[in-house]
Amino acid sequence: MIESNSESLTERDSFSVNLKRRQFLQFAGLSALAMGTVGCKKEKTDGIEPPYVNSDNTIDFKDDVGLLNYIYALEQLEAAFYTKAIESLPASFSPTQVLFFNDIKLHEIAHREFFKRILSTAAIGSLEFDFSSINFADAGSVFTAAKTFEDLGVAAYNDALLRCKNDYNLILLSQVATVEARHAAYVRSLVDALGFADLNELAALGADATNALDVSLAPGKVLEQASKYIKTKLNTINL
Repeated sequence: MIESNSESLTERDSFSVNLKRRQFLQFAGLSALAMGTVGCKKEKTDGIEPPYVNSDNTIDFKDDVGLLNYIYALEQLEAAFYTKAIESLPASFSPTQVLFFNDIKLHEIAHREFFKRILSTAAIGSLEFDFSSINFADAGSVFTAAKTFEDLGVAAYNDALLRCKNDYNLILLSQVATVEARHAAYVRSLVDALGFADLNELAALGADATNALDVSLAPGKVLEQASKYIKTKLNTINL
């Protein structure tokens, strides 16, 4: 159960929270819905060769299948983090923060299940994670961890868009990337109200403030940072 030290919302405050939440969903959730609709369309195969079964969590960057599996692993990480966070959010979380964190959790779960579906038997398995370094009872620790995951995710998507070979997959990735960018902007505003778009702070993730370029990080560097939280061994090749 989520506890809160905040007083009950007045009718006016409740309307304001619901309006902000609807606006957040309008720009983030609807993109995921549109993405899911596109994902229902699959190219026909001749059925001659049996489908590839990814039995050893291999992420092979030689083609888009590996690229999508890489993104799928990161979406699993984010979904697991927000799911755990929602189970025991700090009492200092405001009602609005509780609503938005739950919305982000649902978005990340939708992203995870979407990539799992389109990858089918080529998908890596369900990963196990270690969040022991995060103090889920402290709001600052939760905000910082969320910022870390969202910034890293946006950096991964921006780089993946450049590596993608298939136009169809490019559309899919670009749609989810916009949702992740909104997550990152919101979470960063919780850490620093004026620093949600501070490119100087994001230089370590490939941002270039001088040329107004957003974060972008190669898969090897992203996985190196994410490996702290991923317990399952991933076999990465052709990086």
